[in-house]
Amino acid sequence: MSLRKTAVLSVLMVCGASVYAESVEIDVTADFFGKYIWRGQNLNNSTVFQPGVGVSYAGLTGAVWGNLDMTDSNGQRGEFTEWDFSLGYTAALPGVEGVDVSVGLIHYHFPSTRPSNTAEVYWGFAFDLPLAPSVTVYHDIDSFNGTYVSLGVGHSFEELFRLSPQMPVGLDIGVSAGWGNAQYNGDYWDVKNSKLNDLTVSLAFPVDVAGWTVSPSVNYVTLLNNRLRASDAYAQKSDYLFAGLSVSKSF
Repeated sequence: MSLRKTAVLSVLMVCGASVYAESVEIDVTADFFGKYIWRGQNLNNSTVFQPGVGVSYAGLTGAVWGNLDMTDSNGQRGEFTEWDFSLGYTAALPGVEGVDVSVGLIHYHFPSTRPSNTAEVYWGFAFDLPLAPSVTVYHDIDSFNGTYVSLGVGHSFEELFRLSPQMPVGLDIGVSAGWGNAQYNGDYWDVKNSKLNDLTVSLAFPVDVAGWTVSPSVNYVTLLNNRLRASDAYAQKSDYLFAGLSVSKSF
């Protein structure tokens, strides 16, 4: 379960999937966030470290991602509370210009909770249009049986300002909304109705530092449905504003 994974559509589930050349690419990420919010669910209300690595070849990507609690907010300081293993494939949709299709599998492992494992299959489309709209459907095939749909848009500005003549700072804007069916919301929220669940807005400011991309970010997540807000399933508020810092490099 990751912010990305969701949320700002940058998670390593499909890391590097846009690489179609017949060559291997390795993507390494290291993210720090003030909270861990996944699909509107507050999994950690304090600082987390989320490293990941993905290997891509000809549209096929395998990735490993983890979440490390950095405080005792959940009583697991210094422990990895989640490992995600994913395998996905992305290619141009045959006969349709400007549309990519992705399919894949994500295995979630939670060392300290029950159930300790679950898995999702996913499929989605990305469109070569203004704001780069995308839609991805996730369906659990293991411990749960629900379906979650993520709708996303985004835009990047190559240069917002310069820290120095050789160091431009960009701007990446990402917005995503999630919908859960009755089974999904019943399992995760104890609300057995289909709902438009959550909204995520992210502003990131990437800058190149010694060949690495360093991206401070500001992130906002809110629940869109009053029944989910009232469920108090995670004993937290329903609106979250938090900062992040991501470091990444492709080889």
